[in-house]
Order: sequence, then structure tokens, then C-alpha cells
Amino acid sequence: MTSIYDFSMKSINGVNKNLSDFKGKVLLVVNVASQCGLTPQYQGLEKAFAKYQSQDFAVLGFPANEFEGQEPGTNSEIQDFCRANFGVTFPMFEKIIVKGKDQHPLYKYLTETEPTAQKKAGEDFEEVLKGYGIRRENQKDILWNFEKFLIGRDGKIIARFAPNVTPDDPMLIQAIESALK
Repeated sequence: MTSIYDFSMKSINGVNKNLSDFKGKVLLVVNVASQCGLTPQYQGLEKAFAKYQSQDFAVLGFPANEFEGQEPGTNSEIQDFCRANFGVTFPMFEKIIVKGKDQHPLYKYLTETEPTAQKKAGEDFEEVLKGYGIRRENQKDILWNFEKFLIGRDGKIIARFAPNVTPDDPMLIQAIESALK
């Protein structure tokens, strides 16, 4: 695999979607969950999508349940939750596995291509999780819900951001705006 465009995924309502349909757009790929302390990031993701959509930007949400069971819902329940609570209109995909032995090939590609996430200044989220007894086995693994991959118009990964780098964080906004130029 040479870019994100080589993958085909199922949308949250079960329709096959080639990621090549997003060619030429800047993408923010995010593993999401409905019962996480970071779930309010849905609001910021939707706000970023609304702000930059006209410049060929999209957020792609991938629900995952690998982190303390914080995404137990069905695809239909997840979609209803996102719409009702956060007005989500950006593309959402079916629930997938983002780490471990059954890791989806898309996330295997993402984590192997960009093994390290940029951290929020002055705040090491991995250390916070360790304080709760949560440790990741492999350094390349997705750390937690709401980890983000910024993809350029060419389908290549520009950067990976830690889960606590919120959609309105200046570091992420600067990276998005730079990619859109």
C-alpha cells in the first residue's frame, strides 16, 4: 500500500466506499468512541469539518472499541449518538479494530507508516494513562480514542497527533491550514 487511497472501507451504514473518492482532499482520520472522556472532541471535529470543507477538507471517523470498551454500540447506535449529541455530518465508517492482532489493514498501514504521534505541548497523555494502569504494548499502536492522522491531498500521511491534541489545538489547526495551501 502506498497511500490511503488504496483502501476500501464500509461506511457506518454499510455502503462500500473507496477512500480514493477523497483524492485531492486533506483528510483527518480519527478513531472515535462515544463513551470516552475525549468524546466531546466530536464537536471540535465537526466544527473543523464545517470550517474547512469548502477547501476540500474532510474528517473521517472510525469507531473502535479497543480502549476500555468505550465504543460498545452498533454502527446504527453510534451514528444516532453522533448526530443527536454532536450534529456530526462528516463521513463516519463502520466500527473497526485499530490495534492488536485483528487490526484493520488501514490502521496497520497508518501506524506502520507514521509510528509516532506528536504530543500536546507540556502534556504527555501516555504518562496520564500509565497513571491509570493503562499501557500500550507496542510503541506504534494507537494510544487511545481520538488519535488523529493528517493526510495530504496526495494520500500520504503528513502527521499523527496524540489523542489529547484537540481539534482546536493551534498545532493541529496550523498543520491543517498548511496542508490546505
